[in-house]
Amino acid sequence: MGRLTEILTTAQQRAQSSGLPYEGALTPDEAAEVLELAPGSRLIDVRSRAELDLVGSIPAAVHVEWMSYPGWHANPHFLGQLKQSVDTEALALFICRNGQRSHRAAEAATLAGWRDCYNVLEGFEGDLNPASGHRGELNGWKARRLAWVQK
Repeated sequence: MGRLTEILTTAQQRAQSSGLPYEGALTPDEAAEVLELAPGSRLIDVRSRAELDLVGSIPAAVHVEWMSYPGWHANPHFLGQLKQSVDTEALALFICRNGQRSHRAAEAATLAGWRDCYNVLEGFEGDLNPASGHRGELNGWKARRLAWVQK
């Protein structure tokens, strides 16, 4: 079994055991490795434009907002914009701030016909650190020191 198959199988088992409605759930480290091992895979960042500008972004990620700031209104064009940006046959990895919006985006994409949807657990910033009151310290893409940029 190759490394890519090993990662995806683990993610699929994780999703199955949690009753998730999409193909799999990846840790940030696993997601970064999948992006390296599967050149056709796409990381879809569903955070708002404001979050990308203020907190940072992941190079080469496709950006399709799930909700827009201010007001946090659902993006009524999410699936149409996703279809314009990502092939329905692609391995689609969804990420947001902490894994909640990306969970809903992966579910919606699955229901709309994308077969290989994976949520990136912990998201970009991860859980809130109760000691400091900040995200990006305990877990998540940023805390794991994976590739990202600040504008």
